[in-house]
Amino acid sequence: MKLGDSRSHLQGLDDVQHGNLSWWSENPMTYDWHGEISLTPGTREWFNEIDHRFVDASRPYLTSQRPFDRIMPDDLQGKRVLEVGCGMGLHSLELARRGAQVHAVDLTDRAVEATRARMKEFGFDPEIRCADAESLPYDSCEFDFVWSWGVIHHSARTTRIVREIARVLKPQGEARVMVYNREARIVRLTLLRRYILSGDFMRRSPDETLWRCSDGYSARYYHKEQFEDLFRGFFEDASCVTLGQECDVVPLPRQIRGMIASQISMKRKLAIASRVGGFLFLTASHPLS
Repeated sequence: MKLGDSRSHLQGLDDVQHGNLSWWSENPMTYDWHGEISLTPGTREWFNEIDHRFVDASRPYLTSQRPFDRIMPDDLQGKRVLEVGCGMGLHSLELARRGAQVHAVDLTDRAVEATRARMKEFGFDPEIRCADAESLPYDSCEFDFVWSWGVIHHSARTTRIVREIARVLKPQGEARVMVYNREARIVRLTLLRRYILSGDFMRRSPDETLWRCSDGYSARYYHKEQFEDLFRGFFEDASCVTLGQECDVVPLPRQIRGMIASQISMKRKLAIASRVGGFLFLTASHPLS
């Protein structure tokens, strides 16, 4: 992944969205940080390898027995489900394996093509569209469930996406959405190291520092109460929990992290991740008419 090509607070929102499109077209979410995967992209073996990298990093904080079983409904049989921001298609595949009638959108053609190839390879044929989630190409009240993992905080206008999610959900529908946590341990360490000690405070805002240290062209970090309030403008019920991974529990280089993490009990690691983890995971239900 290439970091550093990021937005400025002086840019207009349309320019930011164009930057998002360009960045994610050039840097798809393959988890191949150093170009180590020699497998042919789009093959079953390649998808399995990039999935292993993500699911392994999420275990056991998000995953117990099957991918995302701590956070994704186990039974979506017959449900019309929309994924906002499908990336390389791992979440769409897991939703389909749980019985969902999957529809998905992404800002880039590259992600749409990859997700279509993945779903075909694994025997599914969902509807995947290239679309900006700020204006979803669906009628109102079409879906039972909306899923979005690490996507909407990259948008130039996140509130528009939340409004759209509420619009396309049925009255008894539910959304589950992950964004970055502004109060995460890794965020505080980044601001200490880059914004204060390295002198970023003399030339840019804290948000710009975080943009430069994050994946994507732009990434907004939310406080828990702030993100809940955003959804409560469009849903009757909305609540967040904090989630994390091993890098949140032990924020050290990978080689050292594993040794230290192995000495911490699972109960303790999950408790730490629930306080200082990098993800806010929100569940919202009953969209307002």
